[in-house]
Amino acid sequence: MNERLLLEMVTGLGYHLAMSGAETYRVEESVSRVLQAYGLEAECFAIPNCLLVSIITSDGKPMTRMRRIGTHGNDLDSVERYNNLSRRLCAERPSAEVAMEWLNETTRGRRSYPHIINALGYILGSFGFAIVFNGSFWDGIWAGLCGLVVLFFDEIMEKIHSTQFFRVILGAFASSLVAYTAHAFGLTHNVDAAIIGTLMLLVPGLLFTNAMRDIMYGDTNSGLNRVVQVLLIAVAIALGTAAALWITTQLWGETAPSMVMDYGYVMLNIGCLLGCVGFAVIFNIHGPGILVCAIGGMLAWTAYLVSRDLGSTVVFANFVGGFVAALYAEIMARIRRFPAIAYLVVAIFPLIPGAGVYYTINYAVYNDMSNFASKGMETAAIAGAIALGILLVSTAFRLWSSWQFQNKGKLGHH
Repeated sequence: MNERLLLEMVTGLGYHLAMSGAETYRVEESVSRVLQAYGLEAECFAIPNCLLVSIITSDGKPMTRMRRIGTHGNDLDSVERYNNLSRRLCAERPSAEVAMEWLNETTRGRRSYPHIINALGYILGSFGFAIVFNGSFWDGIWAGLCGLVVLFFDEIMEKIHSTQFFRVILGAFASSLVAYTAHAFGLTHNVDAAIIGTLMLLVPGLLFTNAMRDIMYGDTNSGLNRVVQVLLIAVAIALGTAAALWITTQLWGETAPSMVMDYGYVMLNIGCLLGCVGFAVIFNIHGPGILVCAIGGMLAWTAYLVSRDLGSTVVFANFVGGFVAALYAEIMARIRRFPAIAYLVVAIFPLIPGAGVYYTINYAVYNDMSNFASKGMETAAIAGAIALGILLVSTAFRLWSSWQFQNKGKLGHH
């Protein structure tokens, strides 16, 4: 066995998983299990920007490989493909040369949507969530146009290798400026809904989900690292939106009151479905999985609405929604044998407190410090409630999986 080549292969596997947006524990477990399947004593350590893999060779010598991990993607189709590859390697244990070829084939076989389809995902995502936040159809149209503004500036900033922080600031500023300007000329009914629907494109849903899952699986360093990134992006969204609001206020005065639509469950869930389909495309999910993921978002959002209408607090209603989203993701992951993260990240998107961030900043711009503090604390509590709902479900399923694995081992031993 060419142990050096095998080490190179599994390090590449972990690297591609991390770059596609996989959780830290998935990266470490995939690498470790493949090496253990080949009978090697192995250690794997991953954090969001680095991967270290070490083995003890057959002659007793240590060998280590390190890869630096750059900006993470949102490519959940690739997470699924590399996850399936790790299972195949564990089951078949081919030679190191064949394993490396399988890895290269998987990398070459990665797929992505054409630019026009990706743009449609941005339009649907912002349009759908503008409806969810009680905007009119016309508000949804403007949100879709603002979504294209976000995509345009994001691509420009990516070409000049700008940091994500400044990309988010520019995207939030440009899209909010367009929406506020349209409202000043009477072209929108509920400018808040149009902006919030657009800002959902900038909310780090995958990063937030991975942060929670890393922390609950004991990867505290990685989890806290991602939490800091989430907070920085929230600050960037706030800065961009606040700058646009300040400029338009100076030009045309304070924003006129918005007309809030009063939708029933059916219309809200149609908006949620469209928004989740858009985000499934943005996260590069393909085939029937798009609809499966979107249905999870509808179920989580319905659970939130029902809980809220039954008299629960907003925080508890989000806990219920997060619980339902995580339960759905774990069940579907086992039925379809795909990573749960693909279902979870789309299912919890309707619950991500993008509206809370927006209104918190609005209060700050208008110097309403009392409501600023209140809304900021509520937004933080909502994020914690969603995380707790995910934690309870994921922990229960992980314990169940561990128990099954141990029982299989005992049965195999006897």
